[in-house]
Amino acid sequence: MPIQPREIKSFFFSQYFSDGLRITFGILLPGLVFAQLGMLELGITLSLGAICICVTDNPGPVIHKRNAMAVSNLIVFLVAVLTGLIRFNLIALGAEVVVLSFLFSMFIVYGNRAASVGTAGVLAMIFTMDKAVTPAEVLPYSATILAGGLWYMLMSLVFFGIRPYRAAQQAIGENIEDVADFLRIKANFYLTETNIDDNYRLLVSKQILVSQHQDAVRELLFKSRQIVKESTNYSRMLVLTFVDLVDLFEQIMATHYDYAYIREQFGATGILDHIGRLLHRMADELGNVGYAVLSNSYYKTTEKFEPELEELKAKIDELGKSEQISNLVLKKVLVNLRDLNKKINSINYYHNSRSSKQLLENPYQVEYDKFVGHQDFSPNVLVDNLNLKSSTFKYSLRVAIVCLLGFIITKSSLLMQLVSDIMGRKLAFGHHSYWVLLTIIVILKPGFSLSKQRNYQRLVGTIIGGVIGVLILLYVKSSVAQFIIMTFLMVGAYSFQRVNYIVMVILMTPYVLILFRFLGVGGLDIAEERIADTALGSIIAFAATYLIFPTWESEQLRENLRDVITANVNYLVKIADNISGKTVSVTEYKLARKDVYIKSANLSAAFERMTSEPKSKQRKSKDVHKFVVLNHILSSYIATIASGLSGKELHKSSLDNLKLVKRSIAVLNEGAKKLGGVPIDYTAERNGSEEITKEPSPDDNLLKEQLGLIHKMSNDIAKTAESFIY
Repeated sequence: MPIQPREIKSFFFSQYFSDGLRITFGILLPGLVFAQLGMLELGITLSLGAICICVTDNPGPVIHKRNAMAVSNLIVFLVAVLTGLIRFNLIALGAEVVVLSFLFSMFIVYGNRAASVGTAGVLAMIFTMDKAVTPAEVLPYSATILAGGLWYMLMSLVFFGIRPYRAAQQAIGENIEDVADFLRIKANFYLTETNIDDNYRLLVSKQILVSQHQDAVRELLFKSRQIVKESTNYSRMLVLTFVDLVDLFEQIMATHYDYAYIREQFGATGILDHIGRLLHRMADELGNVGYAVLSNSYYKTTEKFEPELEELKAKIDELGKSEQISNLVLKKVLVNLRDLNKKINSINYYHNSRSSKQLLENPYQVEYDKFVGHQDFSPNVLVDNLNLKSSTFKYSLRVAIVCLLGFIITKSSLLMQLVSDIMGRKLAFGHHSYWVLLTIIVILKPGFSLSKQRNYQRLVGTIIGGVIGVLILLYVKSSVAQFIIMTFLMVGAYSFQRVNYIVMVILMTPYVLILFRFLGVGGLDIAEERIADTALGSIIAFAATYLIFPTWESEQLRENLRDVITANVNYLVKIADNISGKTVSVTEYKLARKDVYIKSANLSAAFERMTSEPKSKQRKSKDVHKFVVLNHILSSYIATIASGLSGKELHKSSLDNLKLVKRSIAVLNEGAKKLGGVPIDYTAERNGSEEITKEPSPDDNLLKEQLGLIHKMSNDIAKTAESFIY
């Protein structure tokens, strides 16, 4: 699919491009300033410190960035001192490589931000181990690296202090566009030429992305006290926009139908294609709103869907006159379309009304702190993972062993000579042997799938980037032109580091080659050495994923399946409480909904990773895919009922409806129990069934029909889960 002009503009307005500019500025400025003062060596060392700290500058609340960068600076300084003092003793240096690579890899048990802190420590070790400094120069050199890290930390915090809301606004704008893409995939179910099974796969993949991005926005918004508690129009606009966006996503998720059945019933009438095209236009409108939020511009809608919705209503009513076809499902679709239109208009209204005083009054009484996770940093978390049952422990051992192997190989002149002989010419190995370790650290990931992907992308990207770099050095003779090109390559590389890894590597390689030319060591040998070291590191890392404590997704699927079932049970319990006459707050519903979506996204992501693993390591992939689809349908059915009950007065339903919910809960509990889960206790005494009305109302009958579908789907899920008992 060709890239559209607006997609290019969106990228330049995105947080990714902002990150690229900020990181490039933070790294380049020290070297540039001190080079002009005739102290290039000092400037390069300061920039190395900035490079170590920039890996912790991930999206999130400023307070988390500050804490992570502060801890990273301390670790980087201590590691630089230690490495500088023992680098003369290869045995001691090898021991340090093993211990620190293992320890810093274990940081992943504390979350992604802590893992990036560990990466900063590893980078400090790698950059210092080949640095020719005397023992007397170690402390000043390490202090200079620390100064570079502190410079980057201060620069980054000032950057976010100037525009404290911009990062959150960019994240929300990108998430709106994600939801618009999700809606387009959902719309394709109504287009009769769409393959339903293939479209489900696309839907599940996009759901993973939307859920992950929404979780990131939650942390950015709700953990930032300045945004949530400071009563400004701008902060209120962000919060209200995001709350409505999550509700909109739930509504899209909840609108699930038996698409094969409705195609059979209404495919020949043309009304389904009409609905599909209308949904695509609504998705385009939502995308326009997302672009306006991302670019911080006003958007005045030109689409008026109300007349077309009335036209659609007339067609549905006309179909209803036929005694052979019931148009009830189409009426439900029409109601959903109207609600969807209102929510899109509401999100656009909030964005365009950020100067209105009305936004200072929050209509949502939501306890924001409950919607974000709280990381436990106690030592017990680390200690509990120090065993071979922990995938993190096995991953850390793998990293330590492979880093030691890479270290031994790069320090072995005899082995390097053997590789040179095989290549048919003398290679410049060893001068920058840290590239081998750097490649290993970047490629090795906890899961096989990501390691395999990174391996391919790193190797291909380095070769392509190396060719580009050599061509630039051969044909661009002007130093000024080379510097300008290098700057653009830096911005591009750091902008794509979280978007497209292979593009980042393609841009990073020529930027490094040009940098070495400025340092007086450029040339074809450097390009050859970088490609050779990358190839060597890739081979070592890829072999390790197969041979050293390999971790396969199929070994961990039971936990994902169990968590999804338990989350759905908890969601059903909220519905059971409500229809039995108990008070269930909006916050309780939304927390249960959030848990279901996150657990579902985790399962779907695990399934996608499993499909990238060797066929011999994939267990019951068809059953997993079936479970993923059934879970999507079940959570859609539950969300449909929850959206009708949430925020409304106490609703006492018939005893039959309560029994249906309880049966579904019991069936799912049994499925979770067989997978090693703990059932959620739900008894008749809890819900006060003696107070439930016996005369069913029309709403009760509709609810009974929906709960019947949930019960059927619960049985299907429980049966599918049994195939994973081994």
